[in-house]
Amino acid sequence: MFVLGLTGGIGTGKSTVGEILAGLGASIINADALGHKVYEPDTAGWAEVVDAFGEDVLSPTREVDRKKLGGVVFSDPRALERLNAITHPRIYRLIEDEIERLKRAGREEVVVEAALLIEAGWAPLVNEIWVTTSPERLVVERLQKRNGLSEGAIRDRIASQMPQEERIKHAVEVIDNGSSLSELNSRVQQLWEHRVKANKESRL
Repeated sequence: MFVLGLTGGIGTGKSTVGEILAGLGASIINADALGHKVYEPDTAGWAEVVDAFGEDVLSPTREVDRKKLGGVVFSDPRALERLNAITHPRIYRLIEDEIERLKRAGREEVVVEAALLIEAGWAPLVNEIWVTTSPERLVVERLQKRNGLSEGAIRDRIASQMPQEERIKHAVEVIDNGSSLSELNSRVQQLWEHRVKANKESRL
């Protein structure tokens, strides 16, 4: 099995690249989707989040409201660090379990899509890392359209993440998502042939 780590800052196009890779035959593990399991009501992770941040971060149905929680942690580095200490180890184990499940199912190419792959210490789970990048102005535009966030809230989220230049240092490949979708698609298909398929042949 070849496990690719796909990461990049918020709004740089990780999910789009993941969709392209899925179309090429990869199995996608979305760390953010797995992270939702940590917040499920009455789980151990949920209880720790409520204990740390109070019931104000809950919705009327007692689920963790990630938008409310984000408003608390993305403007306070210590609060974010506390949240990460609760969630990151749990998400690591969930990713690990999903990789093992896909391996047993005979899947040969797996992509772990995770914004915090490097920061959270999940890199040991993958064989190599690809990083998506995009100009900050485009990131702001995308997130305003997609999430309806204010520019200030978006920039708080960007500032809370690892700088793009630092993330790139961990990358085997960098995918620039600053132009058209067709160009992005061509770039990803090229990498699939030269990196993923080449690795498959070397494993035979």
